[in-house]
Amino acid sequence: MPAAQDPQELVTRAREGQQRAVAKLISLVENASPQLREVAAALAPHAGHAQIVGLTGAPGVGKSTTTSALVTELRGRDLRVGVLAVDPSSPFSGGALLGDRVRMGEHATDDGVFIRSMATRGHLGGLAWATPQALRVLDAAGCDVVLVETVGVGQSEVDVARLADTTVVLLAPGMGDGVQAAKAGILEIGDVFAVNKADRDGARQTVRELKNMLHLREGVAASDHATGTEPWTPRVLSMVAARTEGVDGLADAVTEHRAWSEGSGALRERRRRRAQSEIEAISLEQVRSRMEGLRGGAALPALADRVLAGELDPYSAADELRAGATDL
Repeated sequence: MPAAQDPQELVTRAREGQQRAVAKLISLVENASPQLREVAAALAPHAGHAQIVGLTGAPGVGKSTTTSALVTELRGRDLRVGVLAVDPSSPFSGGALLGDRVRMGEHATDDGVFIRSMATRGHLGGLAWATPQALRVLDAAGCDVVLVETVGVGQSEVDVARLADTTVVLLAPGMGDGVQAAKAGILEIGDVFAVNKADRDGARQTVRELKNMLHLREGVAASDHATGTEPWTPRVLSMVAARTEGVDGLADAVTEHRAWSEGSGALRERRRRRAQSEIEAISLEQVRSRMEGLRGGAALPALADRVLAGELDPYSAADELRAGATDL
């Protein structure tokens, strides 16, 4: 069994640009290492610099191609880029397909880019459960922008909006995306909408329909912050990512949204909500683990017997079980 590495040393090496240290930190996070608390503590002082950009959309819209093209554009602007490509897990092995890493191989030799594929491992919402801490690793490692590409599972992908500073929604003509966007709640989460494969028939109609639907949701963006500044108006763009056409416009829109978010207070508010969700998720996971510990003991069967005998109601039994879990 390999010796445990000092998380503080790993963080120091990651901040020096050593990609192996970055990879090791993400592995510790993904595998829920016993050192996870130490890793989180070592990362905390260095977080908050990177812009987290979520890319989401239905399968087939070209998320991986767009991600790769956007990496090229951002590197041309001398920005360090991290990519978390979340792949669906195999139902048999639990591993990821890792297709995104293969498709983005052109960036493999660029020291200014770090690409990591992560398996969802059964986590719903289009993201891996370890994504928040993995983002913190890339942030601490000096990335200016971190792109999070979701698995493309459709309606449950709205989770990315809770994680990202800027959410990019990709659509394509001829896929019924107008209906899908309204159905999935994607209109509410998008800060930038990009109609990819704009060289196909129906692209202009898709853009027109999208703008009309966004006009109907006018005012929703105002709920993103409590300041007196003007609300963000979602941008609608056309592009052909496979030929890098329009990708510069996408990068401009992402940069523009970052500037608005910082000036309006929306960025701080989004990150505060994100921290709240993360704290809540960790707390619930700790409670769940304690409950799992009780399941193999005698307490739960005994309580179930008392409920069946009419000596105890289920709510009181749950109170007793929770009290026992707290004492563990």
